[in-house]
Amino acid sequence: MSLGTILVILLILILLGVIPSWGYSGNWGYGPSGIVGTILVIVVILLLLGRI
Repeated sequence: MSLGTILVILLILILLGVIPSWGYSGNWGYGPSGIVGTILVIVVILLLLGRI
């Protein structure tokens, strides 16, 4: 596995953990999931451009 693939898998797992539908993260709002989602999009774009 390449570093980029590992980063994408890790960010997807983190994104699933901060979704506000879970009990412990229900009052966090959409801030954490929005930030992790943005980072995930940036990493995918960098992977497609061959920078990672």
